[in-house]
Amino acid sequence: MRPVLADVFAARRSIAGIAVHTPLVPSPYLSGLAGHDVLLKLEIAQPIGAFKLRGAVNAVAALPAACAGVTCCSTGNHGRGIAYAARERGLRAVVCMSQLVPQAKIDGIRALGAEVRIGGNSQDEAQAESSRLAREEGLAEVPPFDDPAVIAGQGTIGLELLEDRPDLDTILVPLSGGGLAGGIALAAKAIKPAIRVIGISMDRGAAMHASIRAGHPVEVEEVASLADSLGGGVGLGNRLSFALCRDLLDDVVLVTEEDIYRAMQTLYFEDRLVAEGASVVGIAALQACKLPKPKGPVATIISGRNVDMKVFTRVVTGQDVKLGETTIRGQVHGA
Repeated sequence: MRPVLADVFAARRSIAGIAVHTPLVPSPYLSGLAGHDVLLKLEIAQPIGAFKLRGAVNAVAALPAACAGVTCCSTGNHGRGIAYAARERGLRAVVCMSQLVPQAKIDGIRALGAEVRIGGNSQDEAQAESSRLAREEGLAEVPPFDDPAVIAGQGTIGLELLEDRPDLDTILVPLSGGGLAGGIALAAKAIKPAIRVIGISMDRGAAMHASIRAGHPVEVEEVASLADSLGGGVGLGNRLSFALCRDLLDDVVLVTEEDIYRAMQTLYFEDRLVAEGASVVGIAALQACKLPKPKGPVATIISGRNVDMKVFTRVVTGQDVKLGETTIRGQVHGA
């Protein structure tokens, strides 16, 4: 079941015409900080505003013609991808989400015609509802990360990166359940074994980091974060993405909420881009000097733009942001 490079090339053919080959653009400001070219892979340019469209389209395309519909659990962007892909095929879609998911992401999924079920305070509880729908209503379940078709779809980013910049030294990837990081590492290292792929996550509730350290999937407490798309567990029965990340990632780096706050400001003011907190964790790690000095060009995945604009406005205007019981103190960019 573990996908291989051939599956990633097959996924590229499957998603062509729906998901796009996104731009890879230089960031002069970040390049000056790093001492080498830093390139931004703009998955915010996908039709749904996030990389998740790749895996969702590839997985939905593989469903049998007689499929009655599709369900999934999601922290936002996978659900949006499934809703978009299901609409393209004329299928019913039901997306299960926890109460931690921002309203902006819920609204975006409903706008694509999908049903949304909200319940529980964790991704695991949302997963339980999705599995119930699959059992009781006969819907096909598409996991957000631990699925060979999803992983292969996300791996197409690795193909594009090395086609556009064969000289890449390091790829920085937002890390949650491991579908994105595992897929990119699978493709990139099959083509260029010496390339470094580093997963980046927030320092609170980083399930894949904790699982790799433990040597097996573990549960973590989910907490509110500016990088809300990186929330959730990896699943205690994880079959694929945990092993890919354990075996292929060169390192996993954690960043603080303050680091993420500053990085959201940096991407906005220096590169004029609006993106989610999860999208900027690579920038956060660069700015906080938490990465080894690169020997060549670095690419970081700007994974999605579906941010709560009220929160984003507070960040870029230097105001405090409350996350559950925690308050991130405001800071002015460049001060």
